[in-house]
Amino acid sequence: MSKKIVFIHGMFQTSKSWDKWVNHFTNLGYECSAPSWPDHVGDPQSLRDNPPATLGDLMLEDVIEAMEAAVIAAGGNNPEVAEKPIIIGHSVGGLLTQIFVSKNLASVGVPICTVAPNMMMTLDWPFFKNVAAITNPFKGDEPFKQTPESFHEAFCNTLDEASARQAFEETAVHDSRNVLRGCLGSNGHIDLDMPQVPMLFISAKEDHIVPTELVEKNSKAYTDAVTDMSFKEFENRSHFICGEPGWEEVAGSIQNWLVTQQQVSHQQAF
Repeated sequence: MSKKIVFIHGMFQTSKSWDKWVNHFTNLGYECSAPSWPDHVGDPQSLRDNPPATLGDLMLEDVIEAMEAAVIAAGGNNPEVAEKPIIIGHSVGGLLTQIFVSKNLASVGVPICTVAPNMMMTLDWPFFKNVAAITNPFKGDEPFKQTPESFHEAFCNTLDEASARQAFEETAVHDSRNVLRGCLGSNGHIDLDMPQVPMLFISAKEDHIVPTELVEKNSKAYTDAVTDMSFKEFENRSHFICGEPGWEEVAGSIQNWLVTQQQVSHQQAF
């Protein structure tokens, strides 16, 4: 199995959110990359203070195109000899992970607190509240601007106020409403009946943005009998699961799963 990993961030974050993960997995011998979405390149505070003029026009298809190019480049560009990378994605990055798995661009995938494909929903008030606030059609192409308060309430609700403020200052950016709108349309559709490579779905028990039951529902929606889909829930974690204290446990669980997949792949080769 591949020793290359591509980390894909979600909305309101940049590649900086993966810094600790890149260091962690690099030290384990993986070749890691963490590309930023279009209009998400740079220091988070600078991006908040001076949002790119085109941010509000950013569409999901723009993000897919840019991240797909990064995934292909990580594999070596030449499809005949390319080493398909491991893809680990958070939130919308989790949906992109599933999309790229369905396109046969990954050796395995790890969607974390993933936005679900195919307009998959769940009856959860914080979930609907956040979706409605971001996709609000009356706001047009005006970017959704995070504040320390909204970020704490929705994104990192398990942290105390001081820790949440620090997380906001270090990682948070504003984002395009059109990205989430696109997730709820045809660009967020996946054929769940197709055979896929193995995926490990990670959820956070206290997630106010993507409820843990929706992540589990997503993992069970793949109908092919031979597709290996695993699900793991982490207690006392928020949507900020990749950055909050205890992220090492999450990364370690993923590493253990990757080792298991490598062993299975090796056994199947003989």
